[in-house]
Amino acid sequence: MRFLKKFNISLPLRKLRSVFNKWTNALLATITVLFLAVSTILFTAAFQSEKGPPPIAAHFATTTSSTPTTVQSSTTSTLPQPKYLARSIPLFIDIPSINLSANLTQLGLNPDGTVQVPSSWNIPGWYRFGATPGQQGSAVILGHVDSVEGPAVFYSISKLSLGDIVSVGLSDGIVTHFSVTNVEMFQKSNFPDNSVYGNNGSSDLNLVTCGGAFDYQSHHYLSNVVVYTTYIGSSIGK
Repeated sequence: MRFLKKFNISLPLRKLRSVFNKWTNALLATITVLFLAVSTILFTAAFQSEKGPPPIAAHFATTTSSTPTTVQSSTTSTLPQPKYLARSIPLFIDIPSINLSANLTQLGLNPDGTVQVPSSWNIPGWYRFGATPGQQGSAVILGHVDSVEGPAVFYSISKLSLGDIVSVGLSDGIVTHFSVTNVEMFQKSNFPDNSVYGNNGSSDLNLVTCGGAFDYQSHHYLSNVVVYTTYIGSSIGK
C-alpha cells in the first residue's frame, strides 16, 4: 500500500491523453483537408459540365414594343439557290414539323388597300399579287392563329425552328421546298411591308399570322408573327 501511494499513476494517463489528442487533432485536420479538396473538384466538374438550357428558339413572348421581337435568327451564310421556277398557282402547303397540311385559297386587296385575310380559320391564303413559290421575289401566305373555337391553321408556326422545311404544291405538279431562316414578331403598326412582300433578289416564302398581346376591346392581336423561309429546291408531285 505504501508503494502504491508513492507511485503517481496519474502522470502516464495525462501523457496518453495528450498524445491521443494530438493524433486526433491531426487526423481531423487531414480529413477536413481531404473533404475540402474533393468538394472543390466535384464542384468544378459540375460547373464545367453545366452549360445551361438552350436559348428559347421557337416560342415568342407577349410584347407591345415597337421594335421587332426576334424569335429565331439564322447566323449561317446562305447557299446559292436553285434555278427559279415559272409562275404557277400554289394549291397546298405542308409543314411536317408541326403536322400542318392544308389547301390554299387566294387573297387580294381590300378597298382600303390592305391585304385580305382568309375567310376560313383553317384554310390559309396566298397573296395573289405577289410572287408564286419558287419565283424570284417573295411569295406570302397568310393564316389565322386562332378563333373563339380554339387554335386555327397557323397556330403553331411560331414554334418552327431554323431549318424546318415548308413545302408548297403548285398547279403545274411541282412541289417547292423552303427552309426556315428566321421567325420574328412585329407590332401591326410597325409591320415591315418591304421585307415581307418585296422582291429581295431571291426566292422566298413568308408566312404571316397574328400574335403578341390581345386587345380585348377591339378583339384583335396587336402584333404579327412572320416566318421567313428561303427556296432550297423542288420535286415532282407530293
